[in-house]
Amino acid sequence: METATDNKFWQFGTEYWFGLLKSSEKGLTQSAADALFSEATSHQKPKSAFKKDILLFVNQFNSPLMLLLIGAVIISAFLGDTSDVFIILFIVLSTGLLSFFQERNASKVVEKLQSMIALKTTVLRDGTLKEVASKATVKGDVIILNAGDMIPADCLLLEENELHANESSLTGESYPVKKTVGTLDAETELSKRTNCLWEGTNVVSGSGKALVIQTGEQTIFGKITVSASGTVETTFEKGIKDFGYLLMKITLILAVVILTVNLLNHKGIIESALFALALAVGMAPELLPAITTISMSAGAKRLLAKKVIVKKLNSIQNLGEVNLLCTDKTGTITEGAIKIAGITDASEQESQFVKQLAYWNAYFETGYSNAIDDALKQLKLDSPNVTKIGEVPYDFIRKRLSIGINNADTKLLISKGSFGQILSICSKIKLANETLEDIEPHKQALQASFETYGSKGLRAIAICYKNIGTNSISKDLETEMIFAGFILMNDPIKSGIKETINQLQQLKVGLKIITGDNKNVASSIALGIGISNPRIITGKELLNTSPEALKQLVKKTHIFAEVEPQQKERIILALKQSYTVAYMGDGINDISALNAADVGISVDNAVDVAREAADFVLMEKDLMVLVDGIKEGRKTFANTLKYLYISTGSTFGNMCSVAIASLVLPFLPMLPKQILLTNFLTDFPFLTVTTDDVDKEQLDKPGKWNLKIIRNYMIVFGIHSSLFDLITFLTLLYFLKVKESGFQTGWFIESVLSELFIVFIIRTHKNFFKSKPGKYLVILSLLALILTLSLPYLPFMQSIGLSPLPLPNLGAMLLIVVAYILTADLLKVWFFKKYRNA
Repeated sequence: METATDNKFWQFGTEYWFGLLKSSEKGLTQSAADALFSEATSHQKPKSAFKKDILLFVNQFNSPLMLLLIGAVIISAFLGDTSDVFIILFIVLSTGLLSFFQERNASKVVEKLQSMIALKTTVLRDGTLKEVASKATVKGDVIILNAGDMIPADCLLLEENELHANESSLTGESYPVKKTVGTLDAETELSKRTNCLWEGTNVVSGSGKALVIQTGEQTIFGKITVSASGTVETTFEKGIKDFGYLLMKITLILAVVILTVNLLNHKGIIESALFALALAVGMAPELLPAITTISMSAGAKRLLAKKVIVKKLNSIQNLGEVNLLCTDKTGTITEGAIKIAGITDASEQESQFVKQLAYWNAYFETGYSNAIDDALKQLKLDSPNVTKIGEVPYDFIRKRLSIGINNADTKLLISKGSFGQILSICSKIKLANETLEDIEPHKQALQASFETYGSKGLRAIAICYKNIGTNSISKDLETEMIFAGFILMNDPIKSGIKETINQLQQLKVGLKIITGDNKNVASSIALGIGISNPRIITGKELLNTSPEALKQLVKKTHIFAEVEPQQKERIILALKQSYTVAYMGDGINDISALNAADVGISVDNAVDVAREAADFVLMEKDLMVLVDGIKEGRKTFANTLKYLYISTGSTFGNMCSVAIASLVLPFLPMLPKQILLTNFLTDFPFLTVTTDDVDKEQLDKPGKWNLKIIRNYMIVFGIHSSLFDLITFLTLLYFLKVKESGFQTGWFIESVLSELFIVFIIRTHKNFFKSKPGKYLVILSLLALILTLSLPYLPFMQSIGLSPLPLPNLGAMLLIVVAYILTADLLKVWFFKKYRNA
């Protein structure tokens, strides 16, 4: 249901919309919601699994080279040359099927991961609260919102309690917007529509209830994403794509030259075209996109087993490049289970009165679930006649939570929060003898107490109160308060954290802690985890630091303490100038830092907006899980590079040699179908490279995309490969004196075997016999080897141009391959030793 006024819904009141959408304050009925959802999604017509598979299969043949090859085959069939048509088409289809099944499995892994991190929204259905997938909200739904929630649709506000929303994704305004119930003029600009909530934004603080007006593509956010859909390329992806284009250009130029020369030598036009195109297909890194996707999905599957959910698949490569981790201390360095170590009055004495205030403040809190209040609720003090008047939720500007209570005939406003913020709103102090005094003479002693607690590793927040005479509260009442005392908390350092940090250091990953806690607590934690003489900078000091000075300062700093949320982003941006930075956070105050980092990491129980911003979601908030994740990221990075090295070394060199030989010989050195068969036989083991084992030495330092190394590798190993192809050429033509079929068969065997064996050379930077390869790579390479050596002796292989080789000829080819492998291994060790630190 859509009306002309839907696009300016803020001009009408709630009763109008309840009537139009057939809803109420109790929300929709479940049956009505189901019907509306079916109606809203009916036009989308999601593709069936079969249609998706068909499209994926067709996409295996959408490269220009492959389409030209298929076209040339079909043309040759129409011209009456049908002998090669079925053979070439069979090889091409088989290669396509191989990639199809691998990519199909990869896409299923991605779908599973996405379903695990789908956002949920609390709605009222049939008058009761129910959690549904955010995408399942419909027009007329009444949704309940709290701090940290992502807003799933465009909504009209029904109720609010100090609700502030971050609308920077739509308006560009970074400061949270205060939301209020009411109606506005139809022409009110977007940033001033304070009675609305928008899809894609999030609740920063407070709580509220809202009516869904627009969903899906009809929302402002939906219209933007439809018109500007796209993904940001990672550094690795861009490098891979650019290098792929470079190889493709070289391939096409070479193919055109070969075609032209063969035509000038009066060779058949169809035969020459098929040879040039088959050569281009053999030379081009056609598996590169598939290898990259399969490698990343295989990595995502392994990461899931390590309790890491990959939210953005292309970020796996970035995780392999990380050399600095920034994190808060809570739950990563410490246990994350807050324990109340004491509740004292202003003179550092345990106080039942202060304990009662703290319990009431936590017990009646509803706006922002947090570990501190959960710990205070465990005190379980009796409060039979106490009722709640109201609540002013915690936010990161005031840094305090206020609760109004009615205790018999006494009405109190109780505020707890940051020591500095509580101190700033107090005018009096309650002493141990129950008397009240002006707070000014006591401020220095209170500050000393606060610092003493911190030096003992205790986190201290303050609590204050005052009598009120109203039945409602607001933040305007947070003045002239009475300082009551301190709430002391202990969050023990995790057992085994020192060993975990050592493992990060062994992986060449540094660790920096960014926390809102005071510097004394931070210093105590630093000493506890083995950082001697820790360098600590506070948020206040950062305010007075220039961008140029900060760039150098952050490199020397271990811990950033007393940091404001907006300062976290500044720290990350400064660090990114020297490091590849991962940031781990789970709160509303971590969003800007998660977005700024090269890799954003959150946890499964984080607020919605933090999980949405992250690239990875940990199922456990544990640095050890992240250590495993970094290793898997590097493994994925290394395995993707292996295929790139294979394509730029042996394969490219072999095909260049075939191309040059075709210009000299009176016949083609390899027939088009033989080139394609070579491609097919080597594709089987090449695809298993994605699951290959990786040497520990390659996991011990961050992966790094380096085009210079790849280019130099291509030159060195291309020349090496071509040199042995020349030896093969001379051996077959002048030493063994073979004819056309024998020459093609010998070169076919040498080409396939050299490409099969080079995988085992390139997969490790050590001598190949010192590194154990993956079992699937071994099995499929052996099968391809046996099949290659058997093919010439099969009777029907004469149709492909292969003929049985006499034993001396076969022995000569095998000797050339052995010499090629041994020299390639020595050359490889020298090459990677030379570029070890590049």
